[in-house]
Amino acid sequence: MAKEPILTETEIAEGLQALSGWQAEEGKTIVKKYLFPSFPEAITFVNKVADIAERLNHHPFISIDYRRVTLRLTTWHSGGLTRLDMESAKAYDE
Repeated sequence: MAKEPILTETEIAEGLQALSGWQAEEGKTIVKKYLFPSFPEAITFVNKVADIAERLNHHPFISIDYRRVTLRLTTWHSGGLTRLDMESAKAYDE
């Protein structure tokens, strides 16, 4: 798999401005926490995320804590944030 180019700090800041609720962690990961009314609704969301991740071939780290789902994105093979992370974050929010 070819490495995606790493985003600059400016590109990360611009990408985050276009997203709602996502935050950068150490410049190499973006994270967002979602809160749902019930556990089944949280799992439904996670299943949708899984479908999108498969379609994009870019998979997040997913943490499920009852009604709270946390998504963390980075492009492991590139060693940081790339356009794939920003595109994935946008798709998960839609």
